[in-house]
Amino acid sequence: MPPTVTATQPPRFATAHAVARIAAASRRTQQPQSRGDLVSLAMGEPDFDTPAPVTEAAHAALRAGRTHYSPLLGEAALREALAEKLTGIAGTPADAADILITQGGTAGLAASILAVVNPGDRVVVPDPTYSLYADLVSMAGGVVVPVPLAPDLHWDLDRLADALTGARLFVFCNPVNPTGIVHSREELTTLAALLDGTDTIVISDEAYSDLDYTGRPFTSAISLDGLRERTVYCQTFSKSYAMTGWRVGYLWGPPALIQASARIHNTFNGSLNTAVQDAALAAVRHCAEDVARMRAAYQERGELMRKELAAIPGLTLSEPEGAFYQFPRYDIGLSSVEVVAALRTHGVAVRPGSEFGARGEGHLRLSYAASPQSITEGVRRLADGLAALR
Repeated sequence: MPPTVTATQPPRFATAHAVARIAAASRRTQQPQSRGDLVSLAMGEPDFDTPAPVTEAAHAALRAGRTHYSPLLGEAALREALAEKLTGIAGTPADAADILITQGGTAGLAASILAVVNPGDRVVVPDPTYSLYADLVSMAGGVVVPVPLAPDLHWDLDRLADALTGARLFVFCNPVNPTGIVHSREELTTLAALLDGTDTIVISDEAYSDLDYTGRPFTSAISLDGLRERTVYCQTFSKSYAMTGWRVGYLWGPPALIQASARIHNTFNGSLNTAVQDAALAAVRHCAEDVARMRAAYQERGELMRKELAAIPGLTLSEPEGAFYQFPRYDIGLSSVEVVAALRTHGVAVRPGSEFGARGEGHLRLSYAASPQSITEGVRRLADGLAALR
């Protein structure tokens, strides 16, 4: 006789506390699958193809057998080229030994935040801001301290000063996702003064630094005395070079912080693949004109979107200073998630402002990293959708 099998309850597997912390803190939303008839103004992704020299360099690397493990910090030639670039930005010599090549800007943010945040540490972030920061801080067990922005969507410096007291870390992006504003040299100089004499670390996410339309020179945090020595500079090739799918970024900063970030990155990611690093090197060396061409196109598209949005009643527009986003406030008594869902029924996808922080509620994030035709048609559908909601 075969043995009798008694039915039992399936095992109940417990997951790590970090998963629950992220789930509780995260405002990130997964948009439904796009349809063919939907105009998307939701994606923070260039609609340009990667420049030809980048793709050709990757092909050449693969044909040459550049398919083996890379050094954990990254390929020496790429780090040397980036050190030269960073020296120009920082105004002081940047050592290639203090650069870590990462699996995109996302992995750079993860490595730098997990390298410095302990459970219970206070981490200050603007509100609204890029939603990944809070998720990563929560993963590390830190306490997110959101600081509401001023009405013009720049920092409220008085509130920021109060929040920074005793903070372990301040994380921000410049130009800003989702607001599209650019923090000025004066703002950053004030930040440096607020942190003078403290041990607070800064992570400056400058993914959109090449997309500044203010007419004044862009000010990087690492260019200022008082910030440079405490700042981890996080950068990506995704936006400037239209390389989102290539997943390559880098960190530079104080040696001890980069070494700690490398320890984290090497543990959960390992080194970036060699052929992509060769492609990134081609971008640094040969694609300045491509960056300028795409930047000019984004500026034109931003002006087009603002003109089209200005004709819609009930919207308060932000100034398109940088990146490729508009962050208008609407005057309809519905949550931004509800408004976004309704707009999809009218054939246009945008992102809810609440995804980027509690103070983003009542706003929508629209991306103009789309064709002029998509911008015009998408805003027309948005206008129809908002009119129907009224």
